[in-house]
Amino acid sequence: MNILIVGGTGKTGRLLISQGLEEGHCITVMVRKPNKLKINNPNLKVLKGNVLNLENVETAVQGQDAVLSALGHKQFFIKTSILSKGTMNIIRAMEKKEVDRFICITSLGINESRFRLGLYYTLFVIPVILFFYFRDKSKQEKLIAQSNLDWTIVRPGQLTNGRKRTNYQHGPNLGSYILTKMISRASVAHFLLKNLTSNLYLHKAVGITN
Repeated sequence: MNILIVGGTGKTGRLLISQGLEEGHCITVMVRKPNKLKINNPNLKVLKGNVLNLENVETAVQGQDAVLSALGHKQFFIKTSILSKGTMNIIRAMEKKEVDRFICITSLGINESRFRLGLYYTLFVIPVILFFYFRDKSKQEKLIAQSNLDWTIVRPGQLTNGRKRTNYQHGPNLGSYILTKMISRASVAHFLLKNLTSNLYLHKAVGITN
């Protein structure tokens, strides 16, 4: 399968690339700084581009079977709309190029999963540290849900650098109002790739935790 990965230089994005290549997919990655990726593989194509540039995104989307988004940004304390604007460009490009399958990582604690990332995140981390980031993620999810794509939104718990597991939990009502549930980035990458050919969570937002 031809797959475009956006956000490929992040920790989860890199795992998506490596696991996707291991599964035999042809991977295209669009990044602002291609020299950040040190992976050499004949099935990997690295394009220089910015998700905020619609023309760049259209070029990257052309000829793909699916798009996986692991977009993130580090400006947690600054009012920003990188995720929502970038996702809007992905949606426009996919609809124009007639690429239907879109799977996007967001987080538990957003929209109808509000409060399900545990008390620590609900009472402190989200309102004090990640307020603008989570607000932008909420906009991102709404844009995806309003699109004409075959979308799936994946909401992981707190991400860790643990090993890949395949016996993780997934479903629409996961998480906890009290405890912060966790999941490894490697397991999240496995789940995204697994759902490329599954309709189980088509047009749905799904949680994933250990």
